[in-house]
Amino acid sequence: MPTTRLFLNNQMSASNRIAREINRNLIFNQIRIRQPISRADLARTSGLQRSTVSLIVEDLLAERWIAEGSTGQSPRGRKPTFLNLNGKRGVLALDIHPAQTTLAVTDLGGNVLAQEQIALPENPKKVIKAILDAIRTMIAAHKTHSFEGIGISVPGRFNPGFEKSIFAPNIDWPIGQLKSRVEQATGLPVAVDNVANACALSEVWFGYSDGAHDLVVVNVSEGIGTGILANGRLMRGEGGAAGEFGHVQLDPNGLTCGCGGKGCWETIASNRAGVRYYREMSKNSSCTFETLLKLAEARDPAAEEALNKMCKALGRGMHMIALALAPSEIVIVGDITTLWNLAGPVIEAEMRKFPLVRAPKLRPAQEGEKARLRSAVALIMSGKLL
Repeated sequence: MPTTRLFLNNQMSASNRIAREINRNLIFNQIRIRQPISRADLARTSGLQRSTVSLIVEDLLAERWIAEGSTGQSPRGRKPTFLNLNGKRGVLALDIHPAQTTLAVTDLGGNVLAQEQIALPENPKKVIKAILDAIRTMIAAHKTHSFEGIGISVPGRFNPGFEKSIFAPNIDWPIGQLKSRVEQATGLPVAVDNVANACALSEVWFGYSDGAHDLVVVNVSEGIGTGILANGRLMRGEGGAAGEFGHVQLDPNGLTCGCGGKGCWETIASNRAGVRYYREMSKNSSCTFETLLKLAEARDPAAEEALNKMCKALGRGMHMIALALAPSEIVIVGDITTLWNLAGPVIEAEMRKFPLVRAPKLRPAQEGEKARLRSAVALIMSGKLL
């Protein structure tokens, strides 16, 4: 029947399109990782036919995602021309913490070219204007770059469909208005997502995870958030609210959380908790998390004890995630990854202390302290390039 043939043709067309997108992403990432690289080497490293590689490369060149560079040596035949990412195209990354906000320029490979902290005013009504001013200044300072868009990672949950914040207990300014205001001010495409979701997408986009196995990204900062990648897709839940493991109660008699609950996971395992433990043990009221990490690295007894207590609490939460979701990997993002040699073993030991059907691989994100900025590239480019 004609309807049946049309359905089968549509299925084949969709399958071919998906295959082309996967191959295109593969070639782009091979160039990103191995640049400068020749077409012949691309064919060898990707496993694709030379004709397929040539077609994809020509498309990427025509669209100016990549550029030809120097030529190499060859014992016979034509000299190879090396390929690089187009260094004049970039992405603006805006990473919003409850405690600090960072603006950066990155290239298409996720390398941070420039960054600065934005001092946010105490008046909530003036925060967005301060961010817009910083973005305009950063764009003006990099006139030689063409920006593909602005990727924004936010704490709490942001519903992309309705372009509004639906759960951000640690933010006291109108963050839900940020996307539309930035678009209006810059004319650039803007993508906003929860930081853990963005980092989960980044893990796959940059090839650190294959996307075929389920993973959970745990962002450890002033609070704790998780991004869940299952069956090749981000799991958002009803209204985009999935992944708030940081607000699961682990201590019924614990401190009041920013969400209004008591004893949430983030009240005992976040950066704030680590600093609180150190202040209680050392009577030093001026300590920051950055200072805590430096003191622990220098083997300060109180700092080591505070970090150990925080990491044990993190491990208990990892056990909860491993039981609930059974991911292949749990990837940690945040400043704590800079001291993974101390923190990692404690977290993993606590996670494995109680029975598990299957223990996931536990690892820090690549350059974990910069993963949040790098995720902005994935937010923008995953839609643009494919």
